[in-house]
Amino acid sequence: GIFSSPRAWWMFKAFGHKNVAILNGGLPKWAAQGMPVDTEYGKVGKRGNFKSKPKDEMVANWKEVQAAIAQDNVSIVDARSQGRFDGTEPEPRPGLEGGHIPSSVCLPFTDLMSGGFLKSKKDLSDRFQSAIKKNSERVIFSCGSGVTASILALAADEVGYSNLSVYDGSWSEWGARDDLPKG
Repeated sequence: GIFSSPRAWWMFKAFGHKNVAILNGGLPKWAAQGMPVDTEYGKVGKRGNFKSKPKDEMVANWKEVQAAIAQDNVSIVDARSQGRFDGTEPEPRPGLEGGHIPSSVCLPFTDLMSGGFLKSKKDLSDRFQSAIKKNSERVIFSCGSGVTASILALAADEVGYSNLSVYDGSWSEWGARDDLPKG
């Protein structure tokens, strides 16, 4: 489906690619429609001439997230399950306690998907309206390690939100540090 392709989408965008898209439903949809699929590795053809122009604003670090906790015009949205967010389900990384970044809200990435596809734009918009502060000038997405946060970033971009960042360290960094506040 579209579990890891949004991470690739976000990385291409963060490095300055402008025209980046993913197939809703991913490779399984492509194959189910009888489209051609290679199963062998091919030789690399002519290399492109892309020059990276990183967009630093698309990547949030722990210092930016810590500052955002007290900012009314920044939303921090966590893509993990409600149980991991609340600390009632175990984290998949050994020794990492559950919980969340203070002032963040939980919007599980699974709430934006149905059968391996992103939900309709209306459904996505409704979910984000309940998770993102109305006066937000920036939205920072977090998860366990930055992968499913990218699903939220893709979906938010799809429905027109801008100034979106992924906290790449996410809970695997924040939760492991003793010097950062936990919710």
